[in-house]
Amino acid sequence: MKIPALRAELGGRTYYIATLTFQQVNDYVERVDDELHKSESLKDLIQRSITNNYMSIKDYILHQDERFFNSLILAVYDDYPTWSEVELRYDDQSSYQVGLLDFPAKHKIFPVDGQHRVEGIKAAIKENPKLKEEKIAAIFIGHKNDANGKQSTRRLFTTLNRYAKPVSFDDTIALDEDDTVAIVTRELLEEHKLFQGKRIIYAKQKAIPSNNFNAITSIITLYQCNIELFKAWHYRSKKKKATAKVLAEYLKFRKSKEEIADVKKHIFDFWNTFCNELYVIQKYLKNSEPYAKHLRNNENGGHLLFRPVGLLPFIKAISEIQILKNTNYTSILSTFNKIDLNLSSIPWQKVVWDSATKRMIMNSSTLTQMLMVYKFDSKLISGAKLGKLEKEYASKIDYDGKVSEVLKRIK
Repeated sequence: MKIPALRAELGGRTYYIATLTFQQVNDYVERVDDELHKSESLKDLIQRSITNNYMSIKDYILHQDERFFNSLILAVYDDYPTWSEVELRYDDQSSYQVGLLDFPAKHKIFPVDGQHRVEGIKAAIKENPKLKEEKIAAIFIGHKNDANGKQSTRRLFTTLNRYAKPVSFDDTIALDEDDTVAIVTRELLEEHKLFQGKRIIYAKQKAIPSNNFNAITSIITLYQCNIELFKAWHYRSKKKKATAKVLAEYLKFRKSKEEIADVKKHIFDFWNTFCNELYVIQKYLKNSEPYAKHLRNNENGGHLLFRPVGLLPFIKAISEIQILKNTNYTSILSTFNKIDLNLSSIPWQKVVWDSATKRMIMNSSTLTQMLMVYKFDSKLISGAKLGKLEKEYASKIDYDGKVSEVLKRIK
């Protein structure tokens, strides 16, 4: 195998930058075996780190026409291939960084970073051989199969993986062109009156700073709310629940314009109805700045919908109700319009808001959702779920009566 490459140095290590076809990756790059450890159990540990995640990469390669990857970092066992440099002259200057890497024998090459990409590429071209001429960038380093060499390569292996970070919520919402919910969330921020200007806040966390009296919620919470609305759309259109696995796979690849438009219509319809049916939102939209001063405060907590720990369970409850009753958002929200959602009222007191300390209670999302569904229609919760609701609510409010009677307080 002979390939053109660039040569460079960093941290006392010489490396080469090149490209490999998918077929070359398949033919020449092998799994890590005894290059990093002598111990069989440690070798097994390295091998087990290659999980079935590579199947997701295979699917990405097969189904995403605009696929792209980071470079593979490959160690060449037991030294570098032959390097033949070429003088490159430009503007009266010369460089010898460009040349040819020659692998005269079948060197053993293994991935220091990119194990799952390698396995995904191999699986993809096995299923679709037409992909064999696709190219991926590769960085070659030398690997000595002695104690010092193994230590050096192990250090590089852990460094590269230790500092790799998953894509943040921020980046997904702002940039992802495959995630349908991220796409629709961006359009909401640009087009919908409820989320323009000071009515939405960017924050690293879901929480809204205590000195913000304008925003209804944060961008991250809005995205999470839209995920729940998407689940209701998915159930309606696909006739099955969007489990965590189904959701992850769906959002990984860009859908057709028609399908994205359908999801957008569903989510926009909800937020339009949210504005039209709820008096508290109508009042919020009519207020001059600061819009939310009396709806989020440290005296009585304000209104449930103006706290991220209240808004998200509210949207989850609405999506659950729509699936259970197969009804429209207008009907659901008009009913909620008659329910007291002030944090100082029962049942939110001691569940979401602590009036003694004048602080929000942050670990009650599931209970809050169940209470909302129960308040909407008590018949929607029965059996083991009803028992769970009674037990958790009684525990939260320190109820000393019969647990089976605790829900009488909120009817």
